Amino acid sequence: MSEYLYPINDILFSLRSVAKTERLTPYLEDSVDNDLLEAILGEAGKLAEQVIAPINASGDKEGSRVENGEVIEAKGFKEAFKAYSEGGWIGLSGDPEYGGQGLPSYVATAVNEGVQAANLAFSLCPLLSLGAIEAISLHASAELKNLYLPKMLAGEWAGTMNLTEPAAGSDLAAIACKATADGDVFRIKGQKIFITWGDHQMSDNIIHLVLARLPNAPDGVKGISLFIVPKFILDDLGKPAHRNDVQVVSVEHKMGIHASPTCVMSFGDKEGAVGYLVGQENEGIKAMFTMMNNARQGVGLQGLAISERAYQQALAYAKERKQGMNAERTARAAIIEHPDVLRMLMTMKSQIDAMRSLIYVAAVENDMSHLASGDDKKHAIARTALYTPIVKGWITEQAQEITSLAVQVHGGMGFIEETGVAQHARDARILPIYEGTNGIQAIDLIGRKLHSDKGAAMMSLLADIEAEVAEWQTSSVSAYADKVKAVLDQAKMATETCLTAMQKNPVLGTGLAYSYMMLMGYLVGAWLQVRALHAAQNDEKLDESQKSSWEHSVAFYCDHVLPRALGHIHSIMFGSTTVDNLNKNVFNR
Repeated sequence: MSEYLYPINDILFSLRSVAKTERLTPYLEDSVDNDLLEAILGEAGKLAEQVIAPINASGDKEGSRVENGEVIEAKGFKEAFKAYSEGGWIGLSGDPEYGGQGLPSYVATAVNEGVQAANLAFSLCPLLSLGAIEAISLHASAELKNLYLPKMLAGEWAGTMNLTEPAAGSDLAAIACKATADGDVFRIKGQKIFITWGDHQMSDNIIHLVLARLPNAPDGVKGISLFIVPKFILDDLGKPAHRNDVQVVSVEHKMGIHASPTCVMSFGDKEGAVGYLVGQENEGIKAMFTMMNNARQGVGLQGLAISERAYQQALAYAKERKQGMNAERTARAAIIEHPDVLRMLMTMKSQIDAMRSLIYVAAVENDMSHLASGDDKKHAIARTALYTPIVKGWITEQAQEITSLAVQVHGGMGFIEETGVAQHARDARILPIYEGTNGIQAIDLIGRKLHSDKGAAMMSLLADIEAEVAEWQTSSVSAYADKVKAVLDQAKMATETCLTAMQKNPVLGTGLAYSYMMLMGYLVGAWLQVRALHAAQNDEKLDESQKSSWEHSVAFYCDHVLPRALGHIHSIMFGSTTVDNLNKNVFNR
């Protein structure tokens, strides 16, 4: 089992040369210079490698359990969370007014790549806290912000999202959890399921954000409100005092992320759990999407992170494992010398390079959406919305392939739990499911993002790709630019087909959604791969070996990965009737 190494050089290159973080400089009071960024990420790497990664395998084996109504997390997790919190990592991009450090979110994204790769199960606790922090920051009253944000940004209190119910999964309109006014507070009653880190002993309090319905609320999602429901109700000094009427019922036994307690939570078994309204009544869905969008980009980052971890382990094994003879038939060879193993490793690496570029481009765009003004802000908001389902959906789909290939590189040993590589595949399998299944991400892309504005935001993205590719067609990367342009031309036609299908029938049109999401992932990945190579060839900080590595990655991606987009284009252009004609009766045989 290989040790995890935080890929700081790849991350720095992606941020500076692909995501172009200098775009943010005009909007920052104090810019993040190279020395500061390297110092922050250097320390983050140590935390990931030395504190969080060592408890990944042991946490997977031990899992979590319920004792006397409390969740007991795996050994070492509480100490790791304390180190994480005391290092100030959760407050990196938080509002300084409440104790945050006010850094751009791309810095936190770069830090979180290491935390998530080191230990995916552990990383889910701070991920959910960050989503809760953002929702409170944007939607709660000043009183609630002052009461909860300082402790949450300090990592002293954790946060959760409580959306799903036994009869309301992706369909939030079916939420039945009730809230009734009781003086200045509300009483919450109902059950929530699949609550990540719904209970634990790592923080002094847990701040649950809960979706519930008020009496006489409108039907559907328009009648949902959001409430803060703390595990411990605060006293007059703002300190946790007595236990709220919130109880963990059980933790699920899962395929992966064993050390992350996925809880069934019961609110209000007695007098009703005390809750505090966040934002306006019946507008909880708006605040919920703040949490969800934050989490969706975070899950995309998890897809990158677990892929990097699996790739590192596969690469190390391929260098060590001897099997068969070398090309000259003179000696036994490490399996990395065999062409098919090289193919698998580069399939992993080239996609990871593209995934990382997309993650950080999206992170910088997200920062622009908060920091910029005027047309720049509008453009960044639209682009962030467009990237989010691709980041979550396409990247987590790639993580399935990459973690599976890591097992394959190990051969029979990959199927043995002791090697540790199987854990990555098991852990990664949840990524296309939670925070909105990838089918929902695809429908979001083709519906809310493409159809709703008649393709304006997408056409803007495709125009930007086309303009940059045109510049490269007269440069040293022209061969790769030509390959991107060929797919881009067909992607534009596929986009028109999707728009027409959605205008004709917004329900049947979603049959094209998954292919469209995957097409855009492969195309955007190729665009950013060529951008990375163009930057690498002109980067004096990179030596010839590093430049050659980028050349091989991009060449392989364009020849072996990008052509997958053509299959999705074919499905969009010619396969809509096949999907439209499907119904439940065709499965009766």
